[in-house]
Amino acid sequence: MKVEILYVAGCPAYFETLRRIRQALAAEGVAANIRDVLVADSRVAEHLRFPGSPTIRIDGSDITNGAENPQISLSCRIYAGSDASPVPPIETIRRAIAEARRKSRS
Repeated sequence: MKVEILYVAGCPAYFETLRRIRQALAAEGVAANIRDVLVADSRVAEHLRFPGSPTIRIDGSDITNGAENPQISLSCRIYAGSDASPVPPIETIRRAIAEARRKSRS
């Protein structure tokens, strides 16, 4: 399983998001390396279709399937179901991990 956290430098939600990714992986019993992807400028953001910081992708798919913020942005990302927080709910991360695991078994 490929897990990426895309972020901008100085993102205030980065460390808490990373902690939640690790917690979700452990809860789902999945061993995976987490790859950090620094989005340094608008060119990189456009290339990566980056909707804001932080963004989690599992096997190339956004954990929300891109439904929350389809625009490219170098600003903080706000996640639904997290009281307008830039940190995604752990349930969202766990659901994405479980879905990726199901897809890989098919």
